[in-house]
Amino acid sequence: MSRAQSGLDIDLGNESSRIAFEWAKKTFINREGMPGSPAMDIDGGFANVLQFGDLRVGVSSDGIGTKIELAERTGIYDTLGFDLTAMVVDDLVANGIEPVSLSNILDVDYLDPQVIDRLMHGLHDAARVARVAVSGGEIAELGPRISGFGESMHFNWCATAIGVLPKESPVIDGSKIHAGNHVLALRSQGFRSNGYSKIRAIMEARFGRMWHEIPWEGGTTWGQVLLTSCRIYTPAMVDLFRAGFRIKGLAHITGGGIPDNMARVLRPRRLGAVLDHLFEPPPFMKTLQRLGEVSEEVAYRLWNMGNGMLAVVSAEESSDIVQALAEMNYEAKVAGKVTTEPVLEFDTKGLVPQRLHHVVAGAPGQ
Repeated sequence: MSRAQSGLDIDLGNESSRIAFEWAKKTFINREGMPGSPAMDIDGGFANVLQFGDLRVGVSSDGIGTKIELAERTGIYDTLGFDLTAMVVDDLVANGIEPVSLSNILDVDYLDPQVIDRLMHGLHDAARVARVAVSGGEIAELGPRISGFGESMHFNWCATAIGVLPKESPVIDGSKIHAGNHVLALRSQGFRSNGYSKIRAIMEARFGRMWHEIPWEGGTTWGQVLLTSCRIYTPAMVDLFRAGFRIKGLAHITGGGIPDNMARVLRPRRLGAVLDHLFEPPPFMKTLQRLGEVSEEVAYRLWNMGNGMLAVVSAEESSDIVQALAEMNYEAKVAGKVTTEPVLEFDTKGLVPQRLHHVVAGAPGQ
């Protein structure tokens, strides 16, 4: 199976996003008689900002992707709402935007009210954690255009989140980062919603079609552990903003892993970083990497490897921010420092520090 066939070509994905974003930017113009600019182009941003006089509104769209198949395999549907919510609200907060609402689109092959009830129950619970309202949605019955595993209802699920940027708050875009700033890592509890094409390919090659039933540890199966839901970082970040902590950059570690997403944060100042104290990946992540014979370089571009969000802060505030996050029940630590050389290096626990990504060459996300 080629990388292109399995949806694993990160560079091709970056190029496709670049093409789409170049067309989108052509619409970022003032329109005669309209109240403001349709969009602000944030260099290295994770979301877009609409400017209407003093009002700034952030917008982010995303979906769960093929992690949905884990729900179809296990019959567990009430955690996917956390994955969907995290993908969009954590992109907003990465640019300093406080999410306030979310709208979702559920495309199905046929309608199963019981499955929909469990999906929406999970979305409700996730929205409560993220402190957003589910303000709209659409369910579209598309028949055989939607497919998946097994005989249950198959679906795709995407969302758009809306947020606001207070008048007195700057956009967090990496422009205030300096060499010597600390990089904090926030622990991730699993794969989040990225790299599941590779995960599924590894598991099927190793264990066959019913790989989700293979035992893992503690009475769980591989299907259950790989369905581990996303931790939502937004409420912690918003509370740090409100407490007056100066967050200079935030990298939401999704597709492209640490190299591509940290590059977005460091690109505006053409800086780099050495990350030599990242969190260890969860045991099941390391085991899957071994089963698939996935190199460190590929793994750290596909997956978050135990680090779901990275924050750039001043050295003077880093200890206080780590303590504040601990009081919010988020595990964080100083993972490294910003450097003047525009290269990202990090120690993958026992290996020689890897120069995996030249930051100024980072591809912009859409």
